Amino acid sequence: MSTDNQTGDTINVLLVDDEKGYLNVLSNRLSRRSITATKAFSGTQAIQILRKKDFHVVVLDLKMEDMDGIEVLKVIKRMVPELPVIILTGHGSQTAAKEGITFGAFDYLTKPCELVELMDKIHEAHKHQQKLYPHSD
Repeated sequence: MSTDNQTGDTINVLLVDDEKGYLNVLSNRLSRRSITATKAFSGTQAIQILRKKDFHVVVLDLKMEDMDGIEVLKVIKRMVPELPVIILTGHGSQTAAKEGITFGAFDYLTKPCELVELMDKIHEAHKHQQKLYPHSD
């Protein structure tokens, strides 16, 4: 499959979404494809996890109960400026996703997105980060 990580290295991804069922399914599907997924069910939990562990990419939902995804993005970018963040947005809110790009998000995808599309975006973000910060692994 072309979306597999060609280097054989595992990509560590932090998945942030308050829809637990969606996050559990996504995590399981990614873990079968050389991606180690850590789940955060809120923005607050994501920030706590980021303080303890390093990641290659964050996949962040915009609409969450406790913290708006843009707020979480701003905190992530203060904590780890080089960490690529992919925003997931539903509800036709591309405007908010584009706002995320202005605050440093790598890119955004509209939910529901195809797994292949998300995998490609994760690999693209990881490669981009490695080029900019070759010793960040």
